[in-house]
Amino acid sequence: MKIIFLHHSCFLIEMERKVLLFDWFSGDRVDGFQFGGVVPEYEPETPFYVFASHKHRDHFDMDVLRWVQRYPNIRYIFSKDCKMSNHFLEKHGISAEVKSKIRYVGCGEKIQVDDLKIETFLSTDAGVAFYAETGGVCIYHAGDLYHWKWDGAGDLINGRMEAAYKAHVRKISQRKIDLAFVPLDPRLGQYQSAGMEYFIQNTMADLIFPMHMWQDYSGISRLQRKLSRPAAERVVQIHSENEVFSVKKY
Repeated sequence: MKIIFLHHSCFLIEMERKVLLFDWFSGDRVDGFQFGGVVPEYEPETPFYVFASHKHRDHFDMDVLRWVQRYPNIRYIFSKDCKMSNHFLEKHGISAEVKSKIRYVGCGEKIQVDDLKIETFLSTDAGVAFYAETGGVCIYHAGDLYHWKWDGAGDLINGRMEAAYKAHVRKISQRKIDLAFVPLDPRLGQYQSAGMEYFIQNTMADLIFPMHMWQDYSGISRLQRKLSRPAAERVVQIHSENEVFSVKKY
């Protein structure tokens, strides 16, 4: 199995008989940034599953719907806030038939798409987080579900955020998580790793991929230095966009 860090919060998971893509967006969608992730080409008949945790520009790009022409077996699992009407799709040159390939999900839902068992959780920001199981592999992609603690936000707001985040982590603390994708946003300054540390300490996640780093990966090393050696070894060091990680145990 291969995991490819494309950019920002976008990861692609290559499994033996399928491909999963989380929170893809084209690199020029966010003002002030030029992201360089490139989605590899696959055989046309490859089962391709595209997830979007919410509609923010750095997590969702409606142009993925145009990939139907290349991959007839593509399926889309989108947060409900990404919902688009038939009229909107047609206005943007996307046929209404594509809508049949989209599954919109809200928080707290359990669904199955082909052999993927998917559960969603309410984000502390927007949309949902995903927990997906397929081929014996359990995957957690947080989207924007994190402990967003900001200087100047005040104790009340930050306290509510902390309580909501920790309550979520407790819900998944005993779950099997083989691959976890969790924010490590440098904009949080001194609080950058608070949510990640709590996640590491309170879940059984095997491999944890930091994300939402806005092309600044320096926080990973700082986080690892704060952790015990066994905990630090669970955190994957990311250096650049389009970096490929081979995971042989699954």
